[in-house]
Amino acid sequence: MPDWIKIDFKHDPTVLKLKKDLKFRKLFTVCEEARCPNLSECFGIKKTATFMILGRNCTRNCAFCNIGNIGDPTPIDLNEPRNIAEMTKELELKHVVITSVTRDDLEDGGSEQFVRVIKEIRDLTNATIEVLTPDFEGKEIDRQRVSIAKPEIYNHNVETVPELYDIIRPQAIYKRSIEFLKGIKKDDPTILTKSGIMVGLGETDDQLKRLLDDVVGAEVDIFTCGQYLRPSKLNYKVQEYKTEEWFEKFKEIAISAGIKNVYSSPFTRSSYNASEIIDKIKNNKIN
Repeated sequence: MPDWIKIDFKHDPTVLKLKKDLKFRKLFTVCEEARCPNLSECFGIKKTATFMILGRNCTRNCAFCNIGNIGDPTPIDLNEPRNIAEMTKELELKHVVITSVTRDDLEDGGSEQFVRVIKEIRDLTNATIEVLTPDFEGKEIDRQRVSIAKPEIYNHNVETVPELYDIIRPQAIYKRSIEFLKGIKKDDPTILTKSGIMVGLGETDDQLKRLLDDVVGAEVDIFTCGQYLRPSKLNYKVQEYKTEEWFEKFKEIAISAGIKNVYSSPFTRSSYNASEIIDKIKNNKIN
């Protein structure tokens, strides 16, 4: 790992208190489960977190992911939506991100729980809401259920180029993810759509350019690109560490391709700077 990408994972008392509060309410964050490199900054300085609903056990086994998939998925916690809303109010968050493990075992893919969380947050706070959902196995009714709840941002990550799906996302389908993003815009054109990728998995620049064309074709409003960092020795090995200059150049290419809001850097993650992004888009609309 190059020196410029190494991170200090030490946590100050503020971070430790927040982690304790989350545990007390039986809430999970993808920040902790996925060992996000920005955890200390978001927990400690920005007081933001990406809540992960529907338990800690995923029904898929993506090679890049550190979230657990051993053991049966847990029953749906009907208190979870209210607990998240109360935590959001207590922390005075102005923007909340809700994601989940993939729950292919559920008839609705967990989509109704997303709706419950959105409604509870809106009942208690004025926070804007971003959801990052699985593909719901391509079922339109589940995607539409979340769209009807009108989150400000609806995110679904394509994660990597289609040529690597068999290795990186063996239970997912690239075309299905692209169609999912297109579907959100058909459901409600006013919802901001978002997607993102990791690089350093072995993709080529030509493959990335073709992916950008697909993302533009899906009318995605916000696109993120970050360096893949291997969360454990059990996960897929990093094939290449991209330079900071590469990320800047990629941002220019993505904007030139037709994506209006692009965030590209080694530490960019899907939910990183989420509140700043929506503030920027709102201000641009006003101006």
